[in-house]
Amino acid sequence: MLYMRTSNRPQKTSASATVMEPVGTADEVGPSKDEQMALHDTGHPGGHIRHNGLVQLIRALSFGLYVLVTCLMINATQFMILPLSLVSKEHYRLAISWTKCCFGVLITSVCQWWSPTTIRVSGDDSVLGQIRQTPDGFLECHFPERLVLLANHQLYTDWLYLWWIAYTNSMHGHIYIILKESLKLIPILGSGMMFFEFVFLRRSWATDRPRLARHMTRLKTAYSGSRTGSPPLDPMWLMIFPEGTNLCPNGRRASAKWAEKQGIKDLQHQLHPRSAGTLYCLQELRPTVQWVYDCTVAYEGIPRDKYGQDIFTLRASFFQGRPPKSVNMYWRRFAVSSIPLDDPQQFDSWIRQRWIEKDELLEFYMQHGRFPPSAASAAANGGAGSRESSRTYGYVETEVRQRHWWEAGQIYACILPVAVVGKMTAGLWDSISTKLSTRPP
Repeated sequence: MLYMRTSNRPQKTSASATVMEPVGTADEVGPSKDEQMALHDTGHPGGHIRHNGLVQLIRALSFGLYVLVTCLMINATQFMILPLSLVSKEHYRLAISWTKCCFGVLITSVCQWWSPTTIRVSGDDSVLGQIRQTPDGFLECHFPERLVLLANHQLYTDWLYLWWIAYTNSMHGHIYIILKESLKLIPILGSGMMFFEFVFLRRSWATDRPRLARHMTRLKTAYSGSRTGSPPLDPMWLMIFPEGTNLCPNGRRASAKWAEKQGIKDLQHQLHPRSAGTLYCLQELRPTVQWVYDCTVAYEGIPRDKYGQDIFTLRASFFQGRPPKSVNMYWRRFAVSSIPLDDPQQFDSWIRQRWIEKDELLEFYMQHGRFPPSAASAAANGGAGSRESSRTYGYVETEVRQRHWWEAGQIYACILPVAVVGKMTAGLWDSISTKLSTRPP
């Protein structure tokens, strides 16, 4: 469906992908010594190490300092605007949305500066015309303001690239992600994600269902004050990973064992999806959401039967200069009205059939180094900005980057309210101290 390619980088082997569930990620198991040696002998898919030990240390320190300082500023701003929730819920949510935009720009700049990689985006005819490339090569998506996003989950970085897709759609301030509960204990990031109203689950349905109910009620509640007389709904992208974990040895074995027990064929490149949490979310949001968007993600160069988490580690991707040579996405959409939400067994069959189709897409990618083009995309993408070579492969090729160089600087505007309140507090304290010191004994 999309035919714009801005680079002549050669095609390489593909990546297998995984899936997860709306309950976050499971524990990851690192590669054994034999696997590490095999990767060393056969070569890393991201190429050779581009930076020596000293440069890696500098990159790690600069990365850590930039992320820490920026997250501290965003989190401090969130605490400063918390009292606003007592005055106006609507204005408080707008302010929190702005801090979420700041975090979206942060992760975009981090990927752009420390882990630059090619992004190839395509889809079937259901998203025809919704994924475009501007004349300057920037990706521009035109997805709805309210949708449920399903995706497979292969690496810890999947959510970064999906958040960037929201950025290209000007929706990076309206992302909601379902995660495992332990992540909210991460210093600074955890409290920030709670302000973002992310959903934290324990993987116990008795505990998780009331939490989901509370969040879904919030996401489908219209706010008053509309001049049209029809209360509008907040923009919302709810990101769900129906597998519950990224692809790893333990998860792979558990998925294969479950498939054998159920008497069904195991998937080659993914884990089997869980359906209960996804079904509940769709049932609750059905009156307010028309579309489910499905993204299949594949990383270039991951060998068959290997795990991306063992290859594209934080150190390799951000410090050694060995990120994936390309991250590939294939988009589809499904009308909520066409999904069997009233029968759990039928929905379970529906989502498993979607994952079988995704597995076939990933196998195609493994064999051809790209996802299949849509039938109608060649005819539809002959307009301005298209590249002749993109007609052959059927995707938009670009990079994770900011629209404007000065956007990262805007993040630091959040220090202004902190500075103002800090100055007022310091002035008040000085005034009180002066009065106390001048009081006669």
